[in-house]
Amino acid sequence: MDLTQFGQLALNGISIGAIYALVALGLVLTYKATEVLNFAHGDLLMLAAFTGWALIVGLGWSFWIALPATLALIGAASWLLEARVMRRIAGQPQFAGVMLTIGLAFMIRGAVSMGFGPESRKFETPFAGNLRAGGVVISELNLAILGAVLLSTALLYLFMTRTRMGVAIQAASQDQLAAYLSGIRVKRVNSLVWALAGALAALAGMLLAPITLVDISLWFVVLKALAALVLGGFGSAPGAIVGGIIIGLIESFAGVYAPGGVKDVIAYLVLIAVLIIYPRGLLGEAHGKRV
Repeated sequence: MDLTQFGQLALNGISIGAIYALVALGLVLTYKATEVLNFAHGDLLMLAAFTGWALIVGLGWSFWIALPATLALIGAASWLLEARVMRRIAGQPQFAGVMLTIGLAFMIRGAVSMGFGPESRKFETPFAGNLRAGGVVISELNLAILGAVLLSTALLYLFMTRTRMGVAIQAASQDQLAAYLSGIRVKRVNSLVWALAGALAALAGMLLAPITLVDISLWFVVLKALAALVLGGFGSAPGAIVGGIIIGLIESFAGVYAPGGVKDVIAYLVLIAVLIIYPRGLLGEAHGKRV
């Protein structure tokens, strides 16, 4: 493997891994807020891709107008899911929340299939050019993905650490009863967290769709994000980012140097291996009980 090929594969892996990291970060936010793993997160991403296509191709909107509109619409939809559906099972076992999000995922998938049909489609973005650096082809779309992910994670970090609402979210994620007794409106905070996670899913969908087309199968990305989440450390936001990048790199190199078909399952093999060998993940916290 020459240096040029290595650089090309690394760049492609980091780009797709950044999207996995963004999706995994949304999963972390909803899990830490409500202790529910949102299996409908990938379907919100898929819905965002179709929404963006409808605005850009169907209504003729500019990409720069359709992007924030899609983030706002999917964020609002995610907020409604928490406020009107998930909140009604508050206090129930975690399993109930997981099953409910799986049901919501199927409902969203079915609604999109009925509304748009099963065929794949695409929309144009302003990032159509390519650059060259030492023989490595750098697409503008890859640069846009990396820039958008870095900017969104930086803004989210500043929001969570420098604002009153961000501190309230962190407090509620640590102990909801203590946060409530301190005057924090926990229900409103949880809805806001779901809205933020929905916006992150929408951003990932708008960035991923130009690469893989707008298709019902886009929801599968949540499974790759879950592998990244376990690898980085379940419940760890930095771990989600690190795990996503690593999964993207592994997939990129496996697609060239591993036997055919391995690329499609390598993320799940990593997931199984981490659960067996090092369940806490790279940046996760150790948990245990004395028996």
